[in-house]
Amino acid sequence: MKAVTTRKPASSEPAKVRRRDREKTKAEILQIAFEEFAENGLLGANADAMAARAGITKRLIFYYFNSKEELFVAVLEMAYGRMRQAEESLHLETLEPEAAIRRLAEFTFDFHQANPEFVRLVAIENIHRARHVASSETLQQMTRPIIGQIERVLTKGKDLGAVRPEIDAHALHATLNALSIFSVANRHTFEAQFRWDMSSPEAKARQRAEIADVLWRYVRSDG
Repeated sequence: MKAVTTRKPASSEPAKVRRRDREKTKAEILQIAFEEFAENGLLGANADAMAARAGITKRLIFYYFNSKEELFVAVLEMAYGRMRQAEESLHLETLEPEAAIRRLAEFTFDFHQANPEFVRLVAIENIHRARHVASSETLQQMTRPIIGQIERVLTKGKDLGAVRPEIDAHALHATLNALSIFSVANRHTFEAQFRWDMSSPEAKARQRAEIADVLWRYVRSDG
C-alpha cells in the first residue's frame, strides 16, 4: 500500500505575485501593440514581432486577448482611456465660458501634439469604418464625460448670454478635434506642398493660440 502524501496548501503570496505579473504582462503587451498598430495598421501589425518585443510567446498574447481583432479593440480602449482620463482634470464647469473654451482648445491641441500615435490609431480605425469602436460598449461610454463637460460650459455661457444658443456640444467637439488633429495627421503633406512650417515650437505655439481664438470666436454670442 502506497503511503499517502499530503501537500501543504499553497501560500497565497505566489498567487498574488502571479496576478501582479499577469497584469504587468498584459499592460506591456497593450503598449507594444499600441505602437505596432499605430505604425503598421491592423492588417500590417505582426503578432510575432509584438511577442519578440515583449519577450513572450505569440501564444501568450492570444491567451490574454484571443485574437488580433480583440487586441486591437483593447488597444483602442486603452488609448482613448488615456485621453478621457486626462480630460477629467480639466474641470471646465468651474471656469467662466471664455476661459473654459480656451482651456479645452489648448488641452486638445496639446494632447494630440504629444500623442501622434493616438492620432494615427484613430485614422486607422476610421479606415475600418469604426467597426471596433462600435463593438465596444466601453468606448461608447468613454465619450460621455467630455460631452457632458462641454454641455455644462455651453449651458452656463448661454445663461450668461456669452454663448450663441444654437451651439451644440457634439458639433463643437468635432470642430475642435478637426482643427487640432490637422497639424499632426497632415503635417508632412502640408509642409511638403506649401513649405509651411508646422512643427517648430514657434509654429505650434501660433497654431495653439489661433485654434483657441477661432473656437471662442465661433461660440461667443457677439462672434
